[in-house]
Amino acid sequence: MKRLIYNLIKIVLLLVLPFIFLVRGSVYLNETYSLGPWLSMGGGILATAVLLFLYFTFLYGKLTGRFGDSDNLMRRTALSLMIVSAYAIYGLIFISGNNTKTTEVQKEYSELHPILRLGVSTVVFFDKELIVTDASRVKEDYKKMGLKTKNRSLHYKQKSSGFVHAVDIRTKTRTAFRNNLLKFYFKAMGFNTLRHVGTEDHLHISIQSKDAPGAI
Repeated sequence: MKRLIYNLIKIVLLLVLPFIFLVRGSVYLNETYSLGPWLSMGGGILATAVLLFLYFTFLYGKLTGRFGDSDNLMRRTALSLMIVSAYAIYGLIFISGNNTKTTEVQKEYSELHPILRLGVSTVVFFDKELIVTDASRVKEDYKKMGLKTKNRSLHYKQKSSGFVHAVDIRTKTRTAFRNNLLKFYFKAMGFNTLRHVGTEDHLHISIQSKDAPGAI
């Protein structure tokens, strides 16, 4: 029984590890080396492609007992890059209307920081009921919501990157376990997380900005 549990945990970790490399790796490069959104994500994609290449090489060796010639290595490399790139591109450009509060929020999705989009799309891959309630804002939006206007907010488009650095996710009607799991995921991936009540109870997720250091 212990061996079965161990093998199941190992399989889950192997399946989850590529997502960690992709999202956490991108956040790490962005925040540690200030490479910018696209270079950071490119680094995350390369790191994940290398990991997939190792997976494919291991499986190929298990099935054939060989390492493979140069052509085979090139095919494995190309396949790894294609899979990771396709996944990242899909996550960047698409979010279902079922996962956004309004069509306006769905349109705002493209204004989000690319790595933040990648983080959201990855969790949507596992949680189909997730709802993004808010993304891009301007100062007037706070007045409309009956809140104090903020001089700086990561919901505003940041000059340094050209993207919005924060997104809100619905927590209402969801169990405490699922909300805590969601918060743990984003925190583990390196994002700033804050559960608070504005116009509605939600989880506020953000990625740091040079324009507003220390802001979340």
